[in-house]
Order: sequence, then structure tokens, then C-alpha cells
Amino acid sequence: MTSSTRNPLGVTLVEGGANVAVFSSTAERIEFCRFDDDGTEHRTELTNRTGYTFHDVVPDVTVGTRYGFRVHGAWDPANGLRHNPAKLLLDPYATAIDGSYAWGQELFGHDMDDPEQIDESDSAAAMPRSVVADRSFDWEGDTRLETPFADTVVYEVHVKGFTKQHPDVPEEIRGTYAGLAHPAAIKHLTDLGITAVELLPTHQFVQDSTLADKGLRNYWGYNSIGFFAPHDEYSSSGTAGQQVAEFKEMVKALHAAGLEVIMDVVYNHTAEGNHMGPTLSFKGIDNQSYYRLVEGDEANYFDTTGTGNSLNVSHPTALGLITDSLRYWVEEMHVDGFRFDLATTLTRQDGEAEKHSAFLDIIHQDPVLRDVKMIAEPWDTAGYQVGGFPADWSEWNGKYRDDLRAFWRGDEGTLGDAVQRVLGSPDVYEGSRRSPLCSVDFVTAHDGFTLADLTMYVEKHNEANGEDNNDGESDNTSFNGGIEGPTDDESVNDYRNRQRRNFLGTLLLSAGVPMILGGDEIARSQGGNNNAYCQDDEISWFDWERADEDLLAFTTAAIAFRKAHTALRPRWYRTAPGDSASTVSVLRADANGFEDGDWTDGGNRAVILVLTEGDDSVALLLNASETTVEFTLPERPGGGSWSLGLSSDPDQAVDGDATTLLVRDASFTALQ
Repeated sequence: MTSSTRNPLGVTLVEGGANVAVFSSTAERIEFCRFDDDGTEHRTELTNRTGYTFHDVVPDVTVGTRYGFRVHGAWDPANGLRHNPAKLLLDPYATAIDGSYAWGQELFGHDMDDPEQIDESDSAAAMPRSVVADRSFDWEGDTRLETPFADTVVYEVHVKGFTKQHPDVPEEIRGTYAGLAHPAAIKHLTDLGITAVELLPTHQFVQDSTLADKGLRNYWGYNSIGFFAPHDEYSSSGTAGQQVAEFKEMVKALHAAGLEVIMDVVYNHTAEGNHMGPTLSFKGIDNQSYYRLVEGDEANYFDTTGTGNSLNVSHPTALGLITDSLRYWVEEMHVDGFRFDLATTLTRQDGEAEKHSAFLDIIHQDPVLRDVKMIAEPWDTAGYQVGGFPADWSEWNGKYRDDLRAFWRGDEGTLGDAVQRVLGSPDVYEGSRRSPLCSVDFVTAHDGFTLADLTMYVEKHNEANGEDNNDGESDNTSFNGGIEGPTDDESVNDYRNRQRRNFLGTLLLSAGVPMILGGDEIARSQGGNNNAYCQDDEISWFDWERADEDLLAFTTAAIAFRKAHTALRPRWYRTAPGDSASTVSVLRADANGFEDGDWTDGGNRAVILVLTEGDDSVALLLNASETTVEFTLPERPGGGSWSLGLSSDPDQAVDGDATTLLVRDASFTALQ
């Protein structure tokens, strides 16, 4: 028989069975538990131990085998030990997970009425199973696309919501990986012109009991439990490992259409929550190694995520789990990049965020990961770190969102900040010699108002979430044109439509990497719900029957305009305005340069930006004031006349011989 090894961790098929390896520095014994189709359990103790890894070759394990672990050891919560062999545990390295949770006392390692006491009720009947998946797959030559960041347009989208109501996707695969891979779904993406889909979490996640009790569901998926397993509910072909092949088929189909796949990953915490949370995997295997515990009070968890726990990235075991997972998704699943939820938590080793943390350093030197797209959400509940990540990383730029919203709302004193954002946020990145491509620009994302709602609602309307409208952000820098919600008032709708084009147009003409929230291009609304994390229904799903075709056409044109002009896609910052070699000019509406007093004039809400790259030139005329502004047209670099390229005002026209141009209130015009 094949001899047992401690690496790789998890279950690896070998001749006659599988090599099983589990790390635990605190366990006394570990049992591999195999389940028959009728639920009969067969336990095999892992008899070998190398270092802190328990391992053995277990016979009769094949593709499709359902299994879990039981870990024996001390129950001593005060010292961070939560071993309880009555609890069936998921394999941290499982590549597939099947089944749901039957919420009750059985899933909790402690007595719910007395948290210090162990609960000895068996959880197996209430737990999902880890599954041995078939990892073979014919990629037919598929590889990562490696689209340069300068040419990337990101589309943040939910696997289920995108196709759940798509009329041209077969009903049996709507809302699944196969649905996203369907030609009708891909056609929308390629016709639009985006280059990458950024998928909301597709790691296996938990439908938690608090939402289930309200008749709601975790829709976004920021509640991970399996860092190697594609979420089984998005599989149309089965959940006994078939989800792995279906995910791969989706990636292959998207790649064939020229679309990269970026995964939104949640490595900062797990679904096991705080000291009162369930025991599903890591808690029962090695609580001290996988989680950050409060020093001197190890019964409690150090939490910078707002979820109850934080992964212990200062420990090599937790750090190894994350990097092994990332490599798996790149090498075996062919994904092109990652967006890290609450990434700042992953850089905290001794409590403070560190630019040279072990997590960042490992990725920087890893031969598999260092050339993959890495995007940070650069904050957590303990701090805001925009601009604080290494040069090889890009970041969700929250300053872009906030400043562009304020500018187009017409707030006084916002012009200078808006110009910085459109030029790629040099005030954030240039001082540390970072590229404008480090800035992932966005106006809306899954968390908050959609673009349509940003222009229709001043107040959030989250009543459906069951928290008396107390959840979600109250200050959204939004505006409604004078009427809350949908209206038949033509003037208000004209204003809203113009503002939607302002946002999408400015976003797609800004330096940096633009990210569109999926559905914004068709004016998808959530009825004013700005925290729809628990709305797995029509509130969140794309309503294709009500798609705004005019806005879709505008967005498509804006992406095409961006792709046609290298001046809009700088890889590095331009020289300072006023320099003889400058490739950017920042001008007042009269085409003269700004003086110090102009920037402090709160009523000044108009600007001309002339961008040049080689023989390519673009002039952006932005007017966020409440009146029409007459712009004096600057000389076109290289000579010749300006022509209309794109405008948020459908009535805008440009006379080739004109020296001035009227730009109406709350509008922009791009000249070429």
C-alpha cells in the first residue's frame, strides 16, 4: 500500500484509497469519518503524526466519498481549546462540500445556556459533508488571459443574480455557474465591452441561522467555510463534486470570450463566528492556530471584521491555508485574480496593519501568485488603508466613490478632489511611486445603493431586511432630483438619466481601473435597499425585462471610447500640470490655468482636462453646477478641431469651427 505523507493537507486519492492529512497542534487524536449514502458512518483513526500533522492512508475512499473529521483533545475555552469529538468537522482543504445545516444545539460545541460547558450531542446528522471531488478536467489549452490592468474594465457581478431572471438562459441553469457560461449571458458582457468579471463570493459559505429564522438568506456570500470549494448552491449539475467541473467550465467559457475571472475572496474570517458561534471546522480542529484570540482572555476572539472572528494570519498554519487556497484557484481553477474582502485584516500581525506583513510578503515572492491580479478592499473595522498596500497591488479606491458622488451632487468645494480622482488619485499614489493602475475606481458596488438608486433615493429603504431600517449606511451622498423614488416627472427623470451617464462616463474616462457594478448599465434598482446582503430574490436579481436600453447603449459607447484612446489609460502618472512636457492640462472653463483662489472658490464646479498620450488627445469638460456653463475650447494638441466623442447630454453637439461650447447643468462632454 502507498505510504502516508503529511503533505498535501486534505484528502488526496492514491492507489487503494486516499492519503488524509490534517494539521492540529493541540489535538490528541483525529478520526476520518466516511459516510455511506444512507448516512452510516465509518471511522478511521489517523495513526501517523509528523510534527503537528496527523495523517494516514485510508482505504475505500474514491471520487464522490462524503466525509468529515472528529478531533479529540482538551475542552478548555478559557485557554482557547475547543476540541469536541461529538462534532463532525468539515475538512479545511475540501474541494467540494455538499449539504445544508440543521440549526440547533447539535452544531454548537458549547452548551448554549452555559458557554463554558461542552455539549456532547452528535452533530453529524445536522452537518454538510466534505466530498472527494474529481479534479481531472480537459482545459483544452485554456490559460489565464493576463489582460494588462491598463486595458481592464471590471464588472462586479453575482453568479446567481445575473442570470436568475434572464429570459434567454434556459430555466434549468439560471442562477448557476452554467448560467453565467451560457452564450446569452456572455453576449451581454462582450457586447458591453468589459474585460473581467469580478464574482461576489463563490467559496462555499454558510446560510446562517439568524437569517433563516427571519425567512431570509445570505445572498452576497461573505460567510465562508470552505476556501477550496465552489459554493454548491450555484451548481446546476449536482453537489457531490460536480460543482468543481461546472465552475471550471464557466471559467473556460469566459476565457474563450476574452473575459477574465476575478474572485471576491473572504479570508479575513469564517462562518464560525465568535465564542457563541457554531463549531463547523476550524474551531474544533485547532482554534488557537486558525483564529486570533484576545490575549489574556482566550475564550474570546480578536475581531476586526465585525463578524465575530478574524483569521490568525500571524500563524503559519492559517497563512498556509490562505496561500494554498489561492494557488489552488489559480493553478487548478484557472482564475485570473482576486479581490480581498477587508484585506487590511490580513495585514494585521500584532494588531497594526503592516505593509510588509507576512501575508503580503509571501504573495510578493510566490512564483504562482506574484503575477496574478491582486485587488485589496483596503480597510476593515479598525482602520482605513487606501494607498497603504504595496505597488504590485491595486485597491478599491473609496475616495473615488466618495469624491465623485459629492462632485456630481453639486457639493461646494469638491472640484479639486474630483480632479484628483479623475487623474488617477496622484495625491494618494504618486508620492509612493505607485501607478494610477493601483486605483480601482468605482462609484457603486454590491454594498450600498445601485447607480439607479443613487439617483432616485436620498434615504435608504431597507425594511425588507427585518431590522426596522436600522441596518446599512445612512449617509450615501445620494440625490433624487427632488422626488424620492420612481416618478413620472419628465424633468426629474431627465436629470436622473443625465446623472447616471455622468457617473458611468466619468468612471470610464478616469485614469485607473474602472469597476462597474453589474446591472448599473441597465439601471438595475433595489428599491432603495442599500444593504441587500440578505435578499436572495427579485430585490437583488437582475430585472432584464426592465433594462434601460438607452443607458446600456451609452455605457457600451463609453467603454468603446475608453478603449479607443490611450490618453485615457495611462500606465504611469503624467508630469505636473504646467510642465513643458506635460501630457495633462487642468484648465478653468475659460481655458486659462487655475490660480490658487480658484480652487478655494466653493462655487467653482466646472473644469477642463486635456489629456494627451503620443498623438492621441481627449478633452473632458465637466460641469457639476446648476446652470449651463460656456466653455472656451482650448487649442487641440497637434492642431485641428475638436469633435464630439461622448456626452451625458444627448442633445449636445459640437461645431467643428466653434471656439466655445455650452455644457448644460450637471453634464459632461468628452471631445476628441
